[in-house]
Amino acid sequence: MEYQKAMDLILKTGIVAIIRAQRSEQLLAAADAVLAGGVQAIEVTMTTPDALDVIKQATERYGNEVLFGVGSVLDGETARSALLAGAQFVVCPTLNIETIEVCKRYSVPVMPGAYTPTEILTAWEAGADIVKVFPASVGGPAYIKALKGPLPQVRLAAVGGVKVENTADFFRAGVSVVGVGGELVNQALLDEKDFTTITQRAKQFRDQVQLGQKG
Repeated sequence: MEYQKAMDLILKTGIVAIIRAQRSEQLLAAADAVLAGGVQAIEVTMTTPDALDVIKQATERYGNEVLFGVGSVLDGETARSALLAGAQFVVCPTLNIETIEVCKRYSVPVMPGAYTPTEILTAWEAGADIVKVFPASVGGPAYIKALKGPLPQVRLAAVGGVKVENTADFFRAGVSVVGVGGELVNQALLDEKDFTTITQRAKQFRDQVQLGQKG
């Protein structure tokens, strides 16, 4: 998928499903479930067994219907390997300039992690498309609102501690995207093959994202 189309999908959907699974087949089944709930951007963490093979399978299976990215990326070498496997965006828990440079080289959206105003601005000036405020649970929506005061130009994502109950508040505070992990997909639901619940949760999150985007 082209860079601008990928960015448009992430920003329009407003939510990235962060899926950690013990087996690749569980992750693909979870992808079906969140897609049914209206979530089209999925982050496959590098902590998933055979993560690169899963990304390759997923991109071949879904095409442009779902945007598959890679998460928990710590360095440029890992980012490049994931991009060559088909990852369509890159998410990091920390700020690594080399990773941003690799993603810029391949014209793929990159979302590095940062927390302080200095880290966030450094990431933005280095070319981040969205800066992941992590862990967002520490300051909550109030911290996002405080950051947006002096940094209105920076697109922020809230990750860590995002729940259905506070999703709309994060958007009203100024985020462009939220990343949701265990509150949407967790290992217990995967082991129980309770994909109906995953779809229901995805719909609930999407409803709250749309509510928050309206202000």
